[in-house]
Amino acid sequence: MPSLEIVSKDEQRISVKMTGVPLQYANALRRICLNGVPVFAVDTVDVIENTSVLPDEGLAHRLGLVPLRTDLERFTETSKCTCGGEGCSNCRVMLVLDSGESEETRTVLSDEISSEDDSVRPTSGGIAIVELAPGQRIKVECYARLGRGTEHAKWNASNVSILTETGNKGEHLLTVESTGALAPEKVVMAGAEEVSGRLGQFKEITSGI
Repeated sequence: MPSLEIVSKDEQRISVKMTGVPLQYANALRRICLNGVPVFAVDTVDVIENTSVLPDEGLAHRLGLVPLRTDLERFTETSKCTCGGEGCSNCRVMLVLDSGESEETRTVLSDEISSEDDSVRPTSGGIAIVELAPGQRIKVECYARLGRGTEHAKWNASNVSILTETGNKGEHLLTVESTGALAPEKVVMAGAEEVSGRLGQFKEITSGI
């Protein structure tokens, strides 16, 4: 009988021992934990003002790579939302960053990003966005949505997803390090649900052949 056992866990990393799980399924879970679990990331950026040395495209890229806390129970993917992909409060969140005019040379950090929904916010307040010189300012409005790492690396749910042998036949150790968007155990649980769902879809497709 297949079983899962938590070997170790902290706020960022979890190690799970899988017994009786075929290698191909264990590896599928590893891959999905890395880039198949939906998490929030900035998708579009409207630059209202940018007098920094960083071009608009570079600023948007930096913002897109800031990991955002994610609530999978509260939100749905845009492609599956009842709004038909137009973007609504159930699938999209607006974030604003307004540095104000800088009086001295300083670094704008992620804790200056405000969100219309407190459940979706930067995982850390100490992420550097851009350095401003006196008199410079950035003001942007961003829209974040759920996505998967298969679309872009900024939507990866984990930094590390490693599968190793324990030395015992039929046992594998899965280690997952979360980006902070989701708790590591939620990454594994969501990954397992995704594997189950994909297998179910495959069975439905092949049953008609």
